[in-house]
Amino acid sequence: MASHTASQRYLSTRGGSYDFSFEEVVLKGLASDGGLFIPEDIPTLPSDWASRWRNLSFEDLAYEIFSLYISSAEIPSADLKDIIRRSYATFRTKDVTPTVTLDKDKNIHLLELFHGPTFAFKDVALQFLGNLFEYFLVRRNQGKIGRAREHLTVIGATSGDTGSAAIYGLRGKKDVSVFIMHPHGKVSAIQEAQMTTVMDANVHNLAVDGTFDDCQDFVKALFADPEINKTHRLAAVNSINWARILAQITYYFYSYFNLIRQPSFLPASTVRFVVPTGNFGDILAGYFAKRMGLPAEKLVIATNENDILHRFWQSGKYEKKPVHGKEAEGGIPEDGVKAHESGVKETLSPAMDILVSSNFERLLWYLAYEVYSTSSDAISQRRAQAGDHVRSWLNDLKSEGGFSVDPKILEAAQQDFTSYRVSDDETVDTIKSIFSSPSSQSYVLDPHSAIGISAALRSAEVSKPPSTHHISLATAHPAKFSNAVERALPDEKAYFEEKVLPAEFKGLEDKPRRVSLVKKTDGWQGVRKVVIAEVEAELQAAERASK
Repeated sequence: MASHTASQRYLSTRGGSYDFSFEEVVLKGLASDGGLFIPEDIPTLPSDWASRWRNLSFEDLAYEIFSLYISSAEIPSADLKDIIRRSYATFRTKDVTPTVTLDKDKNIHLLELFHGPTFAFKDVALQFLGNLFEYFLVRRNQGKIGRAREHLTVIGATSGDTGSAAIYGLRGKKDVSVFIMHPHGKVSAIQEAQMTTVMDANVHNLAVDGTFDDCQDFVKALFADPEINKTHRLAAVNSINWARILAQITYYFYSYFNLIRQPSFLPASTVRFVVPTGNFGDILAGYFAKRMGLPAEKLVIATNENDILHRFWQSGKYEKKPVHGKEAEGGIPEDGVKAHESGVKETLSPAMDILVSSNFERLLWYLAYEVYSTSSDAISQRRAQAGDHVRSWLNDLKSEGGFSVDPKILEAAQQDFTSYRVSDDETVDTIKSIFSSPSSQSYVLDPHSAIGISAALRSAEVSKPPSTHHISLATAHPAKFSNAVERALPDEKAYFEEKVLPAEFKGLEDKPRRVSLVKKTDGWQGVRKVVIAEVEAELQAAERASK
């Protein structure tokens, strides 16, 4: 049995120490200084974890890991087990996140994270987060009626998968309104249909005529706005919410145990995790797993052509450098916008078409904490100094379009991570080659998962089998991105429709939809107006229903 941790407290990556509990951090999402919440301490694993956890089910393993971060004074054990059970009961496989071997000779394995309700890895965290929100609200609203009840206004931005996973995690839940912004016309047709065909009254889709980064900027502006924060309790579903990262730690351990049970895993073998990376949340969960004590030799970052993270790991420079056309040559694009203010390239892997990776800030804090202070300094001083460095870097990112770190920080980052950039052509080639490879038995990858496998194959040339195994994360079902799959496998349409396309997707695009268009020029204030009006309408409807 897990012994729950003593009460874990949280601080902000930008220096504020708020002494918040897990519940406060989950409900708040973003710190009031604009930073992201991190635990004051990363727990270490119990001494017998390797033997005691080895054969646990996914749910039981999640319970053991979450118990290291959540005290039983906050969520009693029986309640935490129930939340976990309900979160993963919605998955289509008992294993929740099974592993398949794609290449026996090269020891390349695929961790399938798409067996939840919306066929994407985000379900692993957002089913849990939706149930957490509900649990905390039910507890807070006991015996309260009407306007005295606490109401949660959940606001998120999506490049495709977060939106539908958040909507499916929160639809129909009492005392919760959910607003999801997506870049209009820049998510896949299935993703758009999954979000906009949900008719529950508490679900609101906002299509923004801009990029994912614009949507993300609107979210951050709303969380920083004192006006709406006075009247509404805002909550975050993006991976800025700590609970998202916590939930994703489980599958790193689960897939590790799956791997070491295989005969091909030798006593001297090491494991590398390869993660298709956009907003840096998924791989950050791997970093926490590694810091806790999971023996991962390296975390491999796989980017698409929007490669801000790959460039950082090569140079120590984190720059919103444009990636195509005139802007790539440093010129001013036709609309006169400075180069660093645009530059997101549309690729075959749209969930990774991101210029700024929000969660990278959390890693920067840990790097600054390790590099710029000594263990003889007071802990509070070390934490504040790390926050100062992060705030300074983030200010430079905002005002200058980028920042550089000194070689010591880069060196520290390279100890745990390495990176590869994968082009659209390489993505297509990888989908083709895996499908036609005898060892992978006509396996169809989605474009994001293909980026991971492409990077894994390159990493396997450096860190060779049999001593190294690569577990690459499959972040979405291929049917969510059928355009890329069709481009790679034009002659396999019948196979795709018969063997790959889930029944849940058939006819989805023909269902009625509900979505509002938001002009980028109206800014976040325009979004604020919509949010306030819609929440008021919901509250009035609830009052009428209770009379």
